[in-house]
Amino acid sequence: MAREVTLEKTRNIGIMAHIDAGKTTTTERILYYTGITHRIGEVDDGAATMDWMEQEQERGITITAAATTCAWREHRINIIDTPGHVDFTIEVERSLRVLDGAIAIFDAVNGVEPQTETVWHQADRYHVPRLAYINKMDRVGADFPMSVAMIKERLGANPVLLQLPIGKEDTFKGVVDLVRLEAILWHDETLGAEFDTRSVPAEMADEVALAREALLDAATQHDDELMGIVLEGKTPDPQLIRRAIRKATLQHKLVPVLCGASFRNKGVQPLLDAVVDYLPSPLDVPAIEGKHAHTGKPELRHASDKEPLAALAFKIQSDPYVGQLTYIRVYSGVLKAGDTVWNVHKKKKERISRLVRMHANKREEVKEIYAGNIAAIVGMKFATTGDTLTVESHPVLLESMDFPDPVIEIAIEPKTKADEDKLAVTLQKLAVEDPSFQVGVDAETGQTLIKGMGELHLEVLVERMRREFKVDANVGKPMVAYRETIGAMAEAEGKFIRQTGGRGHYGHVVLKVEPLPTGAGIEFKDATKNGVIPKEFIGDVEAGFREATMRGVLIGYQMVDVRATLTDGSHHDVDSSDMAFKIAASMAYKDACMKAQPVLLEPVMAAEIVTPDQFVGDVVGDLNRRRGKVRQVTARGVTQVIDAFVPLGEMFGYMTDLRSQSQGRASYTMQFDHYEPVPAPVMDKILSRGRY
Repeated sequence: MAREVTLEKTRNIGIMAHIDAGKTTTTERILYYTGITHRIGEVDDGAATMDWMEQEQERGITITAAATTCAWREHRINIIDTPGHVDFTIEVERSLRVLDGAIAIFDAVNGVEPQTETVWHQADRYHVPRLAYINKMDRVGADFPMSVAMIKERLGANPVLLQLPIGKEDTFKGVVDLVRLEAILWHDETLGAEFDTRSVPAEMADEVALAREALLDAATQHDDELMGIVLEGKTPDPQLIRRAIRKATLQHKLVPVLCGASFRNKGVQPLLDAVVDYLPSPLDVPAIEGKHAHTGKPELRHASDKEPLAALAFKIQSDPYVGQLTYIRVYSGVLKAGDTVWNVHKKKKERISRLVRMHANKREEVKEIYAGNIAAIVGMKFATTGDTLTVESHPVLLESMDFPDPVIEIAIEPKTKADEDKLAVTLQKLAVEDPSFQVGVDAETGQTLIKGMGELHLEVLVERMRREFKVDANVGKPMVAYRETIGAMAEAEGKFIRQTGGRGHYGHVVLKVEPLPTGAGIEFKDATKNGVIPKEFIGDVEAGFREATMRGVLIGYQMVDVRATLTDGSHHDVDSSDMAFKIAASMAYKDACMKAQPVLLEPVMAAEIVTPDQFVGDVVGDLNRRRGKVRQVTARGVTQVIDAFVPLGEMFGYMTDLRSQSQGRASYTMQFDHYEPVPAPVMDKILSRGRY
């Protein structure tokens, strides 16, 4: 089967934003206007095509990134609709890793919100060109200039207006296209499928002239031919303006800004035009860089069907009908059903039995996937998120993904003996799907612990266990995932000597521990001289130290930001063993940490509370009682926005308290920001009650 769409006419885009900015609603309109669906699915009715999970339909939020494909102006657009809730940031992270461009959606009333900043900076990290779409222009309080100003101030971007809204709030009826200098007005009776183009309204002439001048000023900086035409006082061809804007967008020099009201079916077709006109094809982004699996030398894979296969598995999903689905982005080469691929990370061969193109949870079987496209493989046994799939003769290792550490944990136990057998298998499946979800066992209590990014994250996973996997479990209360570190330098020795009937065990090490800067992780250094410990045992000393850091000395939480230096020790010619040195290193490390002023660290969240004026005092007072630090209070329309740092341990059940303080009119969002030491009085309380 030949390639259906050329690489030049392929777009891989993500739709990203803060929760409730209208990502899924916009995607539903895109599917309707491109002919993929024949009715518009509404999030509020639980009928959105892209929110296919039961919990998404019930909660009215996106939980998992959903992929689909549509066509517009003879271009194929592969779309990933990502979640907006901070607990599911991992879904955005792994989607952006494989996308070429993105649409960032903003709520015209609230402008740039906290999660918008998070996903924007994720896109910066992966160098993803973006369009800005200011949605909800029909809502009371919609403020287009304010939203544009916030994009510039809070995101450090260079927004350039391609449109101006005609009216706002309940009078919003269309947009002025500043490139073509014409007005676009949508027909309500056709659900926005039809629209009229007219001349610019006379009352907007001055405003349009200023905005057009700013647009041309920005565009001419990136195109000499356009600059010459403008300097001569001629009217430039719209295609020339689009070329300049595209060039600057791909170079991350500017962000084209459009507006609309997706729920009212206004503004989506020009947004699709902008995707085609300004966002990159696989040929417009740099070749993907990896390393040769054997030599470690850098290798490039260009977007070409003729190059050796290079594909990245970016998402694993359990499907009740076909088993495990492995979502992949093919960067180079062609992947065909029946091929055998080489998993570079797992060093295993795997046969591709079936390939499918995804439309949310529906599957369209295909025979082959060409370079530059996104699809899913049915039934892979070994692949996990971040694995590279290549041909064994040309094994390139693509850069994997980094995932955040969990900040919250709960104990879980099966309700019945039958559930006990299924629980471990189910948790393992969920952990494979979601790298930000971890499963562990507490060494002291034997309890199974599940760890995640927030209360909602774990609540959704537990509910999935019950519904999808039919496993019932008793769940404990959420607990903070503290960390431990040290505050000073100290040294200690560890000796492990055991005599048995035959050969004994002898290990003796002296370790010096010292604190490292925040975020530095765990380091090990060998500073021994004269072979006091044979080289073959140095690795065992390091392994013993690293294993010991998994449980801190205060209360058993993971240690962070510590360096251990092996300064001395001794060995026995006959009795020394790898196990003895591992145990001795663990003993020395624990003793040294007890002397080094151990410190308990707690996760601190960046919280944003939006509240009417009259409740600001009560909200700030409550934050102070929770050990919060208010950074600033700013006005946003008719509300006040409170930015604060608050310890996660003080925020359980906060929504209920906030509603009671504000007559149900305030809302908040929060996301993990950093760890900091727990104050002494609070630490004493935590230590006295123990970990559970």
